[in-house]
Amino acid sequence: MVKKKYTFLNFFIVITLIVTLVDQLSKYLIVLFNPNLDLGLLKIYLVTNTGAGFGILQNQTFGLAIISLLVAVLIIGSYNKLPQKKIPQLLFAVFLGGVIGNLIDRIFRGHVIDFIDFSFWPTFNIADAAISMSLIGLIWYFWKE
Repeated sequence: MVKKKYTFLNFFIVITLIVTLVDQLSKYLIVLFNPNLDLGLLKIYLVTNTGAGFGILQNQTFGLAIISLLVAVLIIGSYNKLPQKKIPQLLFAVFLGGVIGNLIDRIFRGHVIDFIDFSFWPTFNIADAAISMSLIGLIWYFWKE
């Protein structure tokens, strides 16, 4: 039983790191190359966001960083209470990776880098997508359980 828990912890850490690294690498490349691509429905361009999703809480970087830090600490501190099953481990890890990705931006940049624009949706980044998709997955998972 201990080996299985340890295996899930490794899985959780690796997924969290992958999401965080992919998010940060994508933001680094956007800042470095500053593209302005219009691919029809999809546009890729640099946007800085001092607020949260959907443009709410603008200029609240410090408060949002504190909230992100608290959420990350809560997930890490509650890890032993998470279901020891692959799907919830994956979803919580993806969520944590997204939270950490945006937290890094808020701490080191003073804003979050967004760059994916589908025109019908607010501009977002990999971390935002990870957070949104994992929350939907977690709601679905716990609703089915």
